[in-house]
Amino acid sequence: MKLMVAMSESKKVLMMNNICNLLRNNPYPGRGILIACSEDAKSIITSYFIMGRSENSRNRVFEKTVDGIRTRAYDPDKLTDPSLIIYNPVRVLNNHIIVTNGDQTDTIYEFLSTGSDFCSALMTREYEPDAPNFTPRISGIIKPDGSYTLSILKKSNDNSESCLRSFFEYDMAIPGLGHFISTYQTDGDPIPSFVGEPIPIDINVSVGIKGFTDDIWNALNESNKVSLYTRETFISSGEFNEIIINKQGFTEH
Repeated sequence: MKLMVAMSESKKVLMMNNICNLLRNNPYPGRGILIACSEDAKSIITSYFIMGRSENSRNRVFEKTVDGIRTRAYDPDKLTDPSLIIYNPVRVLNNHIIVTNGDQTDTIYEFLSTGSDFCSALMTREYEPDAPNFTPRISGIIKPDGSYTLSILKKSNDNSESCLRSFFEYDMAIPGLGHFISTYQTDGDPIPSFVGEPIPIDINVSVGIKGFTDDIWNALNESNKVSLYTRETFISSGEFNEIIINKQGFTEH
């Protein structure tokens, strides 16, 4: 099933949320994507974090690649199953920024490189095969003009194995406004999948991209957080700044 929602939003009609308060009150949102426009409308902010409950999931760091970032095992000797935890969370192609929680990043990249599109790529994918959680695949793409699309692919709640594919298109960048989506609602057994539309977020990057990144990192649950990536991309030039914070290993600016 496919659901398409096209949106041009005004901040005045939205119930806005603070991303740090949202994360601080949630012990386990899992993996999360935030895409937002800065208050001065000069840049697009992209944040992606991963969390983990198992040793295998926590044994990871982000590191830079030629066109984005990848996950890798912090201690290769402790890596037991790389299938769903080693992937490229962020890749950039022709000034389009792709961010996802799995190897669908590469699927989207391949479709775009042949002239196809984000939605067509994700119509070939479905939720992760990690019963009983059936972790949703969350994805985002940012166009050079600052408009963006978020998506979630998750198991239908009708007890069938069908995949519900939802796409949320934001056709303009609104200053000070962002949207957040995560894999899970909160902790549980099995873990409940994210429900509803991406959450509108009030963005304040007056503290600078480093301060903004630090605030998100400090809001994530200390026991479960693993890595965080933030990218600030200037719409007029395509130039960018990026920051990686890893609980294990290293931090990159």
